[in-house]
Amino acid sequence: MNPLLPNHYREILLGIGENPEREGLLDTPKRAAKAMQYLCNGYEKSLEEVVNGALFSSESDEMVIVKDVELYSLCEHHLLPFIGKAHVAYIPTGKVLGLSKIARIVDMYARRLQIQENLTRQIANAIEEVTQAAGVAVVIEAQHMCMMMRGVEKQNSVMSTSVMLGAFRESYNTRHEFLQLIGRSK
Repeated sequence: MNPLLPNHYREILLGIGENPEREGLLDTPKRAAKAMQYLCNGYEKSLEEVVNGALFSSESDEMVIVKDVELYSLCEHHLLPFIGKAHVAYIPTGKVLGLSKIARIVDMYARRLQIQENLTRQIANAIEEVTQAAGVAVVIEAQHMCMMMRGVEKQNSVMSTSVMLGAFRESYNTRHEFLQLIGRSK
């Protein structure tokens, strides 16, 4: 752990008028620093490490979808969580990606300070780069604590973002099939 991080959290406690020497807060700077490093551990990972060669030959050229991949990230504007799920699809061209690797790719990018729009694009670009797929689609739906706990305080709001690449962008039918299969189109 960066040895300066707990000191910074101690200063934050002082800055909000708290006493970091009070019993309940004695270890808080250290715990908060550990938590922040865990929540931002995506910076320590690379796409190559996450995929780890889990790309397998396949004659399938039909859509592969992984729905409801939960994600937890931190808004880069307020350092507050946003929590949601990603739906990821791709159309293979001779290779398929190990199933757990899709969730690991989502986590790698989510565990960085983010905005949802960029997170969606990063996941799509990574899947495209690794698989060389004919098309990639990613939809993320998330609730943002920065909107729920502060500011406008809208507890029931959900933000949806999508990125469509290749066949998903070019073909209405392909895009429509994906959206139907994830329950976002009728």
